[in-house]
Amino acid sequence: MKSLGSLAPTGTLTKSEVNPPLAPPRMGSSSERDNIEEIHPFYYVLMKVLFKVWRQKPKKSPQLESYQLEVQAGNTILECLNRIKWEQDGSLAFRKNCRNTICGSCGMRINGRSALACKQNVGQELEMISASSNGDIPTITVAPLGNMPVIKDLVVDMSGFWDKLQEVDPYVSTKGRKIPEREFLQTPDERSQLDQTGNCIMCGACYSECNALTVNPEFVGPHALAKAERMVADSRDTGTEERLDNYNQAEEGVWGCTRCYYCNAVCPMEVAPMDQISHLKEEILDRNDAQSSRAIRHRKVLIDLVKEGGWIDERKFGVYVVGNYFKDLEGLLSLAPLGLRMLTSGKFPVVFEPSEGKKEVRSLIERVQNYQLSDKALSR
Repeated sequence: MKSLGSLAPTGTLTKSEVNPPLAPPRMGSSSERDNIEEIHPFYYVLMKVLFKVWRQKPKKSPQLESYQLEVQAGNTILECLNRIKWEQDGSLAFRKNCRNTICGSCGMRINGRSALACKQNVGQELEMISASSNGDIPTITVAPLGNMPVIKDLVVDMSGFWDKLQEVDPYVSTKGRKIPEREFLQTPDERSQLDQTGNCIMCGACYSECNALTVNPEFVGPHALAKAERMVADSRDTGTEERLDNYNQAEEGVWGCTRCYYCNAVCPMEVAPMDQISHLKEEILDRNDAQSSRAIRHRKVLIDLVKEGGWIDERKFGVYVVGNYFKDLEGLLSLAPLGLRMLTSGKFPVVFEPSEGKKEVRSLIERVQNYQLSDKALSR
């Protein structure tokens, strides 16, 4: 992998190139600032970069078009796209607005990752990838967001994205209380519970990368469930129980999440949608027993079996979860073909051997559970 130093022009650098007269712009996070400091000597040095952009018109197959620019490491991808549109191809279509990581309009896939074009700069992207073999000119590939149909080029139809957001009723419900004359009050601590989820700018990056949504279009999506957690955590909202019942769905709701963590990885605002979904799951699990649904039973049985034996007793897991502790005849019969194949192939664990460290495992689980209980008691 080539560093930006190897991409800089050859020859002796001038004093102004080694020590640029202007400091690099302020970046959002400490990691970004550190990255800029590492490439600081070449931050303003011009370099040639090849931009490959996926172009597409309605009802036509996408095609890759290339544009070469002379840019600086500090130029954002959005600035580069603007130059392509203004200087080389005025037909290129993409969304943009604030240019400052506020509005979320310029979401797109940059080198295979969903991100904001106004936040990612050339230097950051080239540090992540190797220079291409095309005359050693580094290449940055730009594509439209995933899980949404393309309208034109980098512009996608976000109707489904917004429709799924509406499914979680993303507004504070006050049906159960009297409307005050002025406003609902919150303490600073209550308001601080909403800081992280309140940072969401609806850019669609998490939605674009969601594997669960790709294979299950019924899944409501990480953006919607992060907003759902924001509503549940809001002290002014009176619809928590109704909300949690609505989110407690095997396919559409929280249990449709595959916990791949892609949404956390790409979120430009550090909302951590996966963490918010986990908070919703905890609330739902606290309010329901193992008989409520297979999804809830799956989580509770797994923890109980690991506490009991140090790891999962596979003989019991299937019949407890799918067969509902031998109460669901249809579920038990559905396991028969798999069980028979496992027996005939010698894969069925006839005898279960507990883990040697089962006492330590049980102790760890109980300590975590006790900590969670005390933490919830303090937060109430």
